[in-house]
Amino acid sequence: MDEVMVARVRRFNRVVTQRVGALNDHFLSLGRPLGESRLLWEIGTEGRSVRSLRAQLDLDSGYLSRLLRSLERAGLVVTGPDQADRRVTVARLTQAGLAERDQLDRRADELAASLLDPLTERQRDRLVAAMSDVERLLTAAGVRVAPADPADAAARFCVGEYVAELNSRFDAGFDPARSIPAADADLRPPAGLMLVATLNGAPVGCGALKLHGTEPAEIKRMWVAESARGLGLGRRLLTELERRAATLGARVVRLETNQTLTEAIELYRSAGYTEVEAFDAEPYAHHWFEKTLPADAR
Repeated sequence: MDEVMVARVRRFNRVVTQRVGALNDHFLSLGRPLGESRLLWEIGTEGRSVRSLRAQLDLDSGYLSRLLRSLERAGLVVTGPDQADRRVTVARLTQAGLAERDQLDRRADELAASLLDPLTERQRDRLVAAMSDVERLLTAAGVRVAPADPADAAARFCVGEYVAELNSRFDAGFDPARSIPAADADLRPPAGLMLVATLNGAPVGCGALKLHGTEPAEIKRMWVAESARGLGLGRRLLTELERRAATLGARVVRLETNQTLTEAIELYRSAGYTEVEAFDAEPYAHHWFEKTLPADAR
């Protein structure tokens, strides 16, 4: 990693943490540190499961428990079993907690305004635009891509969303039973593999491979949630599938796609895929693509 880039990131982190008051044990003058205030805000007016809070904030279970106990002692939060599923623990704000959350919102608005107030209109536009870029890039950096069994809940969710989206976008709908199959057994080693992307613990994308030894590998089940689009996740999944295909002996990767998926077609072309003659009888395909993997990747 470039040492100059690392140093700049660290300098940025120091400026931001000081400017937003993260170093102060009494964040926004409310008598509690930033971690507790952020947790109070994330619990929200409707309450949240402890599991979802842990995933959202990427906190260690023990540390999250300590934060919740502190807020409970302050009379701001109560925790207990969810009425719909008693196996799930839910955190809810008390009336005092709701009042402090409202105060937290107001003071956070005041802090944001104080960051903008000394600047000219042009500087404000630049700062807000830069913050939007940083937010998007940090979100992209928070996405985790890892192999998953196709029968896992996250993988099932992704494939279900993939099928639903194709059904809504294809002119005549999409029936998986008519398509060339990619069954669970096809997407497990050594026959293949599946990747699932998660953000804050929630599945937001997937991609899969069907392997055929040194013969061309097939890329299947490429999908990215609408909430995660614009983060470069489709390209990241595609690149990782290519890398793993090469590692497992494939010299060429292939895929087919429907003419309505214009953004996918653009992605494949920009990633070096060449359109070729149809190599299978996929009834929903209009375009067939192929890419020779670099020798160093193999």
